[in-house]
Amino acid sequence: MAERHGPVTGYPVPNPPPPGVAYPYAAPTNNAYYNYQNNNPYYQSESYNVRHAIWLRRVLAFFIAVVIIFAAILFIVWLVHRPQLPQFRVNSLSLSNFTLSNTSLVSFSSDVNLTALNPNKKMTVRYDQLEANLCDELWSFSETMVPPFSQGTRNVTSFSVKFVAAGSFLDGSATDGVRSDLRSNGEIGLNLRIVSRAQFQRKAWRTRWWLLKVFCGDLIVQLTRSNSSSSSGLLVSPMQCRVEI
Repeated sequence: MAERHGPVTGYPVPNPPPPGVAYPYAAPTNNAYYNYQNNNPYYQSESYNVRHAIWLRRVLAFFIAVVIIFAAILFIVWLVHRPQLPQFRVNSLSLSNFTLSNTSLVSFSSDVNLTALNPNKKMTVRYDQLEANLCDELWSFSETMVPPFSQGTRNVTSFSVKFVAAGSFLDGSATDGVRSDLRSNGEIGLNLRIVSRAQFQRKAWRTRWWLLKVFCGDLIVQLTRSNSSSSSGLLVSPMQCRVEI
């Protein structure tokens, strides 16, 4: 039986495109990969902490750099000026009415004359009040204060320090040492300690206040008996002092 070829019927194409126009591409579906949004609060907090740490490191590095530069400038200025330490010298020392009782009480009056030299060519020196102490190796005999003063460049300043001891107590070792020296050669060895604050200045530039320490050791005083109960004496020879800052 012969097959019949006729027109094929089916569902018509809805809204066919006009001739010469291709079918449009289908709109992309809602893909979760492309539309992913990270709403993880832990991740956001970690990112903020990282940025904050970087900012802190930069600020810290900036301040460290500023401190280093400032210290370098101060060091260079210090090298350029480089102030020299002042020099102190004991010119004379008189001891009057010196007595040492059997109960280890010492009494005397003393007048010490000193010279302070500022060796700097371009810098002046300012001294705060000076704390002076007349003592032996371990024990203090008398203390006093000296008013503040200033020194110009290459200046030499002389000043006096007066000490008075009225029944100052000495311990056993100090008393035995003084008695031994007096019996052997009629001499007494004293030390002078001076502590003050010093500041160097050149025009508008000035240093901070430095703690100045002056030590004048081995001040030998030859005593002679002035009456039945007391002795007096003078410094055997002038003595240069040691100065530290």
